[in-house]
Amino acid sequence: MVDEITKLVENAVNGEVFGIWYLIGAALVFFMQAGFAMVETGFTRAKNAGNIIMKNLMDFCIGTVVFILLGFSLMMAEDYVFGFIGVPNLQIFTNFGKFIQENASSFVFNLVFCATAATIVSGSMAERTKFVSYCIYSGGISLFVYPIEAGWIWNSQGWLAKLGFHDFAGSAAIHSVGGVTALIGAIMVGPRLGKYVKDKAGKIKKVNAIQGHSITLGALGCFILWFGWYGFNGAAAWDKTSLASIFLTTTIAPAVATCVTMLYTWVKNGKPDVSMCLNASLAGLVGITAGCDALDALGSTIVGIVSGILVVVVVEVLDLKLHIDDPVGAVGVHLANGIWGTLAVGLLANPSAPAKLEGLFYTGKIKLFAVQLLGIVAVLAWTGMMMTIVFTVIKKTVGLRVSAEEEIKGLDSTEHGLPSAYADFVPAVESLDYGYLEEAAEAVKSNAKKVRAVAGDTPVAEAVTVKKMPGFSEGDPKFTKVEIVCKESRFEALKSAMMEIGITGMTVSHVLGCGVQKGKPEYYRGVPVEANLLPKVQVDIVVSKVPVSSVIETAKKVLYTGHIGDGKIFVYDVENVVKVRTGEEGYAALQDVE
Repeated sequence: MVDEITKLVENAVNGEVFGIWYLIGAALVFFMQAGFAMVETGFTRAKNAGNIIMKNLMDFCIGTVVFILLGFSLMMAEDYVFGFIGVPNLQIFTNFGKFIQENASSFVFNLVFCATAATIVSGSMAERTKFVSYCIYSGGISLFVYPIEAGWIWNSQGWLAKLGFHDFAGSAAIHSVGGVTALIGAIMVGPRLGKYVKDKAGKIKKVNAIQGHSITLGALGCFILWFGWYGFNGAAAWDKTSLASIFLTTTIAPAVATCVTMLYTWVKNGKPDVSMCLNASLAGLVGITAGCDALDALGSTIVGIVSGILVVVVVEVLDLKLHIDDPVGAVGVHLANGIWGTLAVGLLANPSAPAKLEGLFYTGKIKLFAVQLLGIVAVLAWTGMMMTIVFTVIKKTVGLRVSAEEEIKGLDSTEHGLPSAYADFVPAVESLDYGYLEEAAEAVKSNAKKVRAVAGDTPVAEAVTVKKMPGFSEGDPKFTKVEIVCKESRFEALKSAMMEIGITGMTVSHVLGCGVQKGKPEYYRGVPVEANLLPKVQVDIVVSKVPVSSVIETAKKVLYTGHIGDGKIFVYDVENVVKVRTGEEGYAALQDVE
């Protein structure tokens, strides 16, 4: 009798302890939002950092609103129709006391999981997606796409749950869903400007590497995610043994994946790739998520090995072969390894692990693998169909993509009125080909009046002001400095055009200034910020051999749009030029080595 009472007390205590741990795990999963934000911010350019942060914030906030209204009921309602969808009852509003007793913990936990699925997509569509369009997408996936497929898996009445489909923490329900949505979004929004350079026939001849601005932030995000993943995978553990086993497998798989990627990229490229190793850590975590309670140490190691190779292969195939622009590797990390992790349960589940499932490689039984295959196909088909519809509707109505001018300037300023997420640092001048180079060169060769169609009313002769300083005369045999101030977006076209006429040397500066265009008012926390200066590029050229008139006319043709802000050209006398390396002066100092 005493033993029975002791056992009951222990069970009650364990239930209370693990109930508290369940909510702590939910808090850890929420903290993963910071990890995603840091990874995506670090792997993209500084001019979009504020936009990335805002999107990750709104993923959770919008997701919370729609999950309260409808999402949770569709996922976990007691009235479940044909194992497919819950019947909304709005009990959270109509009977709050009962809801708290029966569903509060489940609601909080599933909410933070829902936000994770939504935020995965932010990285793949980064740097060129309209903020309003992203908000609409985020609401859609959290309102009905994620809740329905997750209900199939985690509601005991769901049709996949009844078949025995096993996805302990979400390789399929969360990561594959976020990953396939990321793929669809990246395809439909198109690549970033300058990512893929095309020839005259429209064939891609070059793939540019657009580096993220802070590998440090990316690494911080990776460590935050790994830390939060112990709650992501371990929160639903039912006793001390299962929790310890989950922590073990959740450590082994990402560590092995990272080592494999380090060696793979080291051998392949001659040096270990830092950013890809960070992706590999996350890939290993995604891969082990479905079977963290069902695999042993050997199975976790195999998952890690495959994940470490898979993430590199998928990222490179998407970029170099398929030309799908995914700035942070979301598809390679989440979709590829979400699928792999789901199928790995059917192959590598060890009957002696806490979940006691029968994997094909341990028992020779194929049933579990068949169910896992059916489940992942169903989840991908549902998500792919629904998210294609969502993105298509958005694209046809409000539009998915910002304008080329907004993308080049950066979404921080154009979408949020934020001059820079790093206010004390001046952004660098970009050197990507945005598609104007060949156009500019052809315009110079054919003496065209303009490079692109414009709607401005200012005549080309007046659009770009030329100011001649005292002493300027084209007929004098002397050195002349031409100072060109222009829009950031036109710099590459200007540089190409200058080289076409024989200019081989120039000094380029990122400057702030104002003129007729002036600044525009912005707000920070509701307080007006006086902004009188606009970012421009200043190009300084000293010429002697090339006629000054050619430089001026070429610059005017390339920079002209007819709108205020096209730029100005200043011309100065130069007394002498000295080449430091050789000591040559005058005309000889300006010439290239033959």
